[in-house]
Amino acid sequence: MSLRHALLGLLVDHPASGYDLLKAFDTSLANVWPATQSQIYGELTKLADNGLIVVSEQGPRGRKEYTLTDTGLAELRRWLTQTEPQRTTRSDVLLRVFFLGVLTPQQARDYLAGQAAHAAELHANLKALDAAIDWDDDNLSVYGRIALEYGQRFAAMQQEWAEWARTQVRNA
Repeated sequence: MSLRHALLGLLVDHPASGYDLLKAFDTSLANVWPATQSQIYGELTKLADNGLIVVSEQGPRGRKEYTLTDTGLAELRRWLTQTEPQRTTRSDVLLRVFFLGVLTPQQARDYLAGQAAHAAELHANLKALDAAIDWDDDNLSVYGRIALEYGQRFAAMQQEWAEWARTQVRNA
């Protein structure tokens, strides 16, 4: 997924300012595709330059509201239907697990306990986010909730796996 397509997707239902989009990332896309303020504003400029969005309203202090163009919607649809998703197989966490044998058993267990704690914290944060969102029937809510559920289940699985893996480390 690219930041470009995430922004186009967020603009499908209604216009939004850069600030609105940043908040949407913080509350709905953070577990899928995090982005910083500078990344978002930089990409909005590129999208406008390419005719995928337009500035539909300008407010005080330079606030701009962006609207998706027909070309932008066509690009989003093309990306959804014709571009194969990247399935990243690299994992720094698992690469380290592969080589835990060079540590003492206690160090290996500590590493795995840390991974379990990190996953538990992520799971708790995602559950809190789910509870804080006022979900409704629009597409972003329906599909956003599905994506959030994936994040919750994945974090729970990571925690369970790390706790299990910790029990597999034998004493030397």
